[in-house]
This record gives sequence, C-alpha cells and structure tokens, in this order.
Amino acid sequence: MELKGKKVAIFVDNVYQEMEVWYPLYRFLEAGAEVITIGAKAGATYTSKLGYPVVAQKSYDEVSAADFDGLVIPGGFAPDHIRRHPKANQMVKDFDEQGKLVSAICHGPWVLCSAHGLLKGRKATSFFAIKDDVVNAGADWSDAEVVVDRNLVTSRKPEDLPAFCRACIAVLTR
Repeated sequence: MELKGKKVAIFVDNVYQEMEVWYPLYRFLEAGAEVITIGAKAGATYTSKLGYPVVAQKSYDEVSAADFDGLVIPGGFAPDHIRRHPKANQMVKDFDEQGKLVSAICHGPWVLCSAHGLLKGRKATSFFAIKDDVVNAGADWSDAEVVVDRNLVTSRKPEDLPAFCRACIAVLTR
C-alpha cells in the first residue's frame, strides 16, 4: 500500500478519455490512496468520448490544492472544458507552487497551458497534436512516454499509462 494516507484529485469533464481517468483512479486506489473526482459541479455526471459516465464527487469551489497530495488531468477533449474554469487553472498552479504532484496525459497538458505560466521553462510531453500549444506555453517538449520535471509528470497517450502511473507514484512517495 505505497500510497496509504495519500489523497489524489482527478479532474473530470465531458468527452474525457476513458482509460486516462479510470486506469489511474483504480491504480491509485489499489495502492491505498483516497481518490476524489473533481469537476465544475459536484454530483454532476460527465461522459467520456464513448459515453462512459463518471460522477464528480466535488466541485472546484469545494476543494483546494491544500486538501490533496496530487492531481491527475486526463486527456480526451475534457481538458478544453476544464481549462475554461479559472478555479481549476488556479488549483493546478497552487498544486505546483506547493510542490505537489501535477500530472497530465494526452490532451491534459492543455490545462497546464492555462495554469498561469506553469510550463515556462519546464520539460513536458503531450499528445503530438497539442505540441505547439505546450511549446508556446514555454515548455521544452519531447516525444517520450513519460517526462518528469520535479513534481510535474506528463505522458502522451493511453499506451503510456503504465509509465505515467509509475512516475506519479514515485513523485507521490518521495
């Protein structure tokens, strides 16, 4: 139970990539963490690209980075919805400033682009289609299954989830 006593937030919104929410959620639960899904509205059901539902247990208004040890931002097109919420963007920045895990996979780094300069001077990766956005936000982008820059963990696609989760767990347990 390497994550016993840890609390991890997963941001959710419509059109999320199924595996990029559920794989980390179950992997972190299996490791002993408490995992909380967070969206714009607590109790709202958000559907994945294929229609698979996830319920937001809490809203951005109800929580803060201080309540958690780490954050996961999944891909799909949910990040384009998540980044429209100033409180979500500020929470991502707060996680980073507190030195806590900030992780994003696939299109998830879109949220990092909107998190008040978080990517400036950092190493990161993402789904190739948003490379320009990540680079324009100031990141040193590389095409790698996982990139770790201090407390920041990024990956490219669902196939990278094993490496992504291992890296997230390493950051959470150091």
